[in-house]
Amino acid sequence: MIQSATQYPVRTLLEAPSKLTYVIPPYQREYSWKRDQWENLFQDLVEAEGQHFLGTIISLNNSTDSMNPRLELIDGQQRLTTLSILLTACYSVLADHQEDLDEDQEDLFRDVGRQLVISSVKSPRLLLQTQGNNRFDYLGMLREAGVKVDAPDTRMDRRRLIAKCFSYFRDAIMELTEESGEPGVPPMTAVGAALRVMEAANEALVVKIEVSSASDAFTLFESLNNRGLPLSPVDLIKNQFLALSDVRGAMSVEDAFALWDGMLRNLGDSYTTHERFLRHYYNAFLTELPSVQNASVATKKNLIRIYETLFKGNLTEQIHRLVSASAIFGRIACTTEREDPTQLDAAYGTLNRVQAAPSFMLLLWLETHQEDKHLSETDLITVTNMLVSFFARRNVTGYPATYMLSRMFMGIIRDSREAEGPEILRIIADALRRNSSDDETFRWRLEQDLYTENVDAARFVLTSLSEQGMTTENRRDLWERQSGRYVWTIEHILPQGEHLPPAWVEMLGGEEAAAQTQQEYAHKLGNLTFSGYNSNLGNKGFLDKRDHQDSNGNYIGYRNGIPLNRDLAHKESWGPHDIQERTQHLVERALVLFPLPVA
Repeated sequence: MIQSATQYPVRTLLEAPSKLTYVIPPYQREYSWKRDQWENLFQDLVEAEGQHFLGTIISLNNSTDSMNPRLELIDGQQRLTTLSILLTACYSVLADHQEDLDEDQEDLFRDVGRQLVISSVKSPRLLLQTQGNNRFDYLGMLREAGVKVDAPDTRMDRRRLIAKCFSYFRDAIMELTEESGEPGVPPMTAVGAALRVMEAANEALVVKIEVSSASDAFTLFESLNNRGLPLSPVDLIKNQFLALSDVRGAMSVEDAFALWDGMLRNLGDSYTTHERFLRHYYNAFLTELPSVQNASVATKKNLIRIYETLFKGNLTEQIHRLVSASAIFGRIACTTEREDPTQLDAAYGTLNRVQAAPSFMLLLWLETHQEDKHLSETDLITVTNMLVSFFARRNVTGYPATYMLSRMFMGIIRDSREAEGPEILRIIADALRRNSSDDETFRWRLEQDLYTENVDAARFVLTSLSEQGMTTENRRDLWERQSGRYVWTIEHILPQGEHLPPAWVEMLGGEEAAAQTQQEYAHKLGNLTFSGYNSNLGNKGFLDKRDHQDSNGNYIGYRNGIPLNRDLAHKESWGPHDIQERTQHLVERALVLFPLPVA
């Protein structure tokens, strides 16, 4: 299993005269260390008393050219990449002050250049994967630092991690020159700081393990990810799949990775979505998959064990089923924009906004069996709309509890196995109706302080009610985000903050009455609306809010044309009666908009 396991200083791993190249294979995840990891590494190195231990790297030696050996890095790529960037930063600082170097320092300067690039062929000693533009940025960094490397005229993108890491280490080295020395000792020079860091990095210790097969490497990888970012269950399942592909000869590691990577591309960038898909896939197709002992439902705790069992069977069949299912799941979860969106895609968009992820397993099963169950796209839209109403009610009332949802949707799938077409729709409607809050409960919870109890539910209800009154001419995207924040934010008509301005105190009948009204009514549904200029309106009086305009004379207050504000545009005052009346009106509309499913 293990060909060798030896402790080396980094200096030896990157030995200048050798032609050894470390290759990060394409199936490895891209460079992902960030400032916390950079700071830890830098501090560990400069503060170490003696040689700092950096942990273990695992490499696969399948090289056939003894004169130009190549080792694939299975584990340790984050550390070795970061160390190389650190040494490049040292080289860059020394290059900036090369005229100040003495003869010995010149030798050290040239040595670190040969550690980074094999001088005889001018190729990088560490060959990064192309994923995430890592190789492009790394070569650009070497060129910018002045290292002579045979590469296209590339520049690193300063928005990405390799460039940020390089800048961090350069700055950190220069900060060492600002440290106070001992009394009578002058501060360290830039050359001295770079040499100090370079020496600490080169003397740090690494245990290098060489293995002879990818499966052996992946087995070790799971337990030896020292000081790196923790592996998610999805990472561990991937490693297991790649290892089994190699040991069984089912496909090459590269082909296996291409399939896995294709699956993840269908699911977008979120690890949460990746993990959710693997759970929903098992739960949706439980009766169609190989039996997994003591796993009646997939959870985060048993997910790895489940896929260990599934992969023991026909590995090729399982991965192709996963890839096909991921394309459907990605559509349901709206992870990518479709070139030809349909009404069903619009319905899925609404389903995502109502936070209905537990229902994705049902839709995954329905879309997968759409043809043999004789379901039309209209049927799927009908089901999706039922689920939107179910989750709108569920999120407002809190019923049923989250832990019940997976079992409920698995039960619907189980009951639908022998059914087709309209019968499946009846089964779904019956189950959702049985597990929904009734109209009385839904009405009562909508009448409470919905904003404080569930702001996301309040936003969905308000947005849905406003969208009802939109046409092609006046449509606004109330879900639009900029820099991760909603453009249209929930606005309290009667302000929720302390220190109401005089206009409000006077309108509400004095300070005591105003405080009482604020306490009882500020967070009611009827006191909420949307504004793209919440900060501009703030604590203005009601009439100021209603009639507020921008510098061009456009209404940005309650006369802004948003359908939800239509009844506010002609109000002359705003008090408890107005809030209560508007609340009742919005509640009645919500009951119609989110009906109980009809069996």
